[in-house]
Amino acid sequence: MRWSHYFAQLSVCATVLLAPFAVQAASEDDPWESVNRPIFTFNDTVDTYALKPLAQGYEFVTPQFMQDGVHNFFRNIGDVGNLANNVLQLKPHAAGVDTARLLMNTTFGVLGFIDVGTKMGLQRSDEDFGQTLGYWGVGSGPYVMLPLLGPSTLRDAPSKYVDSYAQPYRYMNDIGWRNSTMGLNIVDTRASLLDSEKLITGDKYTFIRNAYLQNREFKVKDGKVVDDF
Repeated sequence: MRWSHYFAQLSVCATVLLAPFAVQAASEDDPWESVNRPIFTFNDTVDTYALKPLAQGYEFVTPQFMQDGVHNFFRNIGDVGNLANNVLQLKPHAAGVDTARLLMNTTFGVLGFIDVGTKMGLQRSDEDFGQTLGYWGVGSGPYVMLPLLGPSTLRDAPSKYVDSYAQPYRYMNDIGWRNSTMGLNIVDTRASLLDSEKLITGDKYTFIRNAYLQNREFKVKDGKVVDDF
């Protein structure tokens, strides 16, 4: 087992073990807020002084076409997990599209650096094991903030570890290449969120929590969410 997956497990366990000591429930979905908020503050500090500047530097020095290529490459890798979870959710059409995307992008798209699939009209899925559990009726459970890993729920947190098995670079034997690839994936993901964070208003913790929970419900229900208004 790789060190990164040990860390993911420890992050999940630490949050779940500390959560019962939370005494101030701000909402029904976030009964462990008194534990989640300090973890969020820690994550936000790490992001402010380390990850965000790194992402900004990457965006500044890297030509746009290279950024697009790297982003497409990791999206192509992510299609492996999309395919696996669509199979588990018994969605043959979506699984077929995922398979076609993987074949087209990996071959004609040069390992995914060019998103040929989208240009051909093959719509990309965005699935994970947490969504698969939700699809089969497993409730999300309380909201949890994982150290360094960010927002999650009691259902989705352990699922992150399961999802890691669908990442091909997890099986790279060369530690240097594997860690470099994982690091580039993190930087690429953070860079893609630089513009989105400008939309945050009010209390940052509450905004991110609500946005995350609403997004997860939307994904689990495949966009079929009933509007309360």
